[in-house]
Amino acid sequence: MDDHALRAARDKARAGDWVAARDMVAAAGSDWELLARRIVVLSDAAVQNDDWLYAWLRSTPDDAAAVLIQAATLEARAGDARGDAPAARTSAEQFQSFAELSAAAAEVSRRAITLARADDPVPYIRLLAAMFANGRVDTPEFRDLYSEAQRRDPYHFELHLTVVSLLCQKWYGSHEQMFEAARGVAAAARPGANVVMLPFLAHFEYAMREYGWDRRTTKSLAACSRYFQRPQVREELDGWAAKWRAGSHGPSRAMTCRHWLALAYFLSGRRAETKAALDEIGPYLGPTVAWAYFFPSVDGGFATAWKWAN
Repeated sequence: MDDHALRAARDKARAGDWVAARDMVAAAGSDWELLARRIVVLSDAAVQNDDWLYAWLRSTPDDAAAVLIQAATLEARAGDARGDAPAARTSAEQFQSFAELSAAAAEVSRRAITLARADDPVPYIRLLAAMFANGRVDTPEFRDLYSEAQRRDPYHFELHLTVVSLLCQKWYGSHEQMFEAARGVAAAARPGANVVMLPFLAHFEYAMREYGWDRRTTKSLAACSRYFQRPQVREELDGWAAKWRAGSHGPSRAMTCRHWLALAYFLSGRRAETKAALDEIGPYLGPTVAWAYFFPSVDGGFATAWKWAN
């Protein structure tokens, strides 16, 4: 993660200094994409030890930032309780814990709506994220939350990442719905906006679901690579990459986008482009799980690509 100020605040929070976390969130101002990222990173710090978070909540129980971090922490714990195995290998107890913690996260997110600024989309994004437990994407509630968040920030990366993920076939939608959502926002956004890169995620989801579902083997990797070597796939992704590079992009998720570039280049067998993307990334593993779509782990996939490119 290349947001060094956020890294420092996260480490201070882990040591008990909740004021550093509060100030870091406040410094994001109305950069909603940066705010959402900082909320998530600080919630990750609270998953294993939330003493500092609850000290903050006791001090100022109506602080919207603290309440949002609480909601995101519950969501992270819900994901941990479910695990990352396919449904067939997930127990009823895991699903139950996933549902209960997600419901608690949704309740806290609704409270955050009453506390946050009227133009803040982040509580609505957190509510949408809680829907991974119930699959209610074809409902007025889903559409209303999506609409409210878009009204506040039409091209918010975390918002559209959440929606594209909910609409993928792996979760509650279809390949067609996923690609439509990803391509639609990418086409409408300005050059440089991080959402321009969401079609990369859609292609990763498609390839993983079609050629590597429930397995990470040399054979599945080869099948996924053949998909990314298709001329029409390369041409489309090159177009989105050019649009993303044509403008400025905020720091909140730009590192994720660089990892997506590197992964797509690696899968399509483009060594020079892979190396150039990895050189831009440097030592930052980045806030992305896409490497694990094709390899047993994020760091293992990243290391494999780095060795091949270098």
